Amino acid sequence: MNTVPNAFRLYCRQPYGTFYILDVRTGKPESLRTKDPKKAQRLFEARLETLERPEAAYRLGMAYLQTADPDAEIRTWAHLIDAYAHQRKAGSTRHRIETARRDKALSNMLDQVILRTRAEDIFAALNSGGVSTNTYLRRFHNFALDMGWISRPILPRPLWPKVRPQRRMAVTLEQHQRIVERELNLERRAYYQLCWFLGGANSDMACLRAENIDWSQQMVSFIRRKTQTPCLQKFGPDCSGILRGLPRHGPLFPYLCTVRESDRATEFRQRCQGLGIDGITLHSYRYSWAERAAQAGMPERYAQAALGHGSRAVHRAYAKQAVVLTPCLEELTSAMHRTRPEPSITDGFTSSLGA
Repeated sequence: MNTVPNAFRLYCRQPYGTFYILDVRTGKPESLRTKDPKKAQRLFEARLETLERPEAAYRLGMAYLQTADPDAEIRTWAHLIDAYAHQRKAGSTRHRIETARRDKALSNMLDQVILRTRAEDIFAALNSGGVSTNTYLRRFHNFALDMGWISRPILPRPLWPKVRPQRRMAVTLEQHQRIVERELNLERRAYYQLCWFLGGANSDMACLRAENIDWSQQMVSFIRRKTQTPCLQKFGPDCSGILRGLPRHGPLFPYLCTVRESDRATEFRQRCQGLGIDGITLHSYRYSWAERAAQAGMPERYAQAALGHGSRAVHRAYAKQAVVLTPCLEELTSAMHRTRPEPSITDGFTSSLGA
């Protein structure tokens, strides 16, 4: 037990009796999760063999592993991405995953066996890619951990570079008015106005049908294409005026519902460029709606349900740029006292009789 190799040292930590391996090069201890001296010695010798003969140790480990996972030796990152896309995602999100697979920064990793991947390989992909590379590679890595395809993180969580996405800009009222006034196509103009009033996503708004409108309740209801969550939202007189000018049967936007999502986004960007408006996209209407709801004091759970967000964290990311003015507590308390009825003599007399 007191053997001191060049790279590792085995020792027992008292008073619990758990055995540890100390990496002499880094000074970092690692628990073997056992109190059995014989088992600890076998694990220690296996670690030394891995250091001295890595290829032979890899083959031996794969021989053990294949009894539980026959595909471990041939499973590549391409197989992992396919499984991640098919088993967990659908719709537009799945399309984004397939787009991420074509990232040039990940091209060198697709044919690489997952169990042969080193931290240096992940760092190389992260350094040659951008925010999207960091985001999706992290998801793929965590999916491999969840599936048990790797026993421990290839790159520990603290070493992943922090994701710093670009700041999302919301459409302001002045920008929206300029865009609508410039738009000569009536269908597209109504589409932009409906995005402003309802804060809907690109395809959700374009594919709305007349059957999604409940005029008796003044409500629009539909199922979000991305998350498959129901969205119900009341609309006011201004939005009602827009809806009444649209078809009473079938699609509200007969042409736009046949256009690809990317083409609708490109058309909006072209109109913004023509007006000299930078920093916003068609998706910015959702940020605008979330910020206006926060500024108006709408309860978060209502705003989250209206936009169809699956979690509070996502909704707060949309509304985080909102400037919320805190009301004066003195005015609120004085108004509360003014509206509270003053107790009368008869109230006390009645209560005494009841007693």
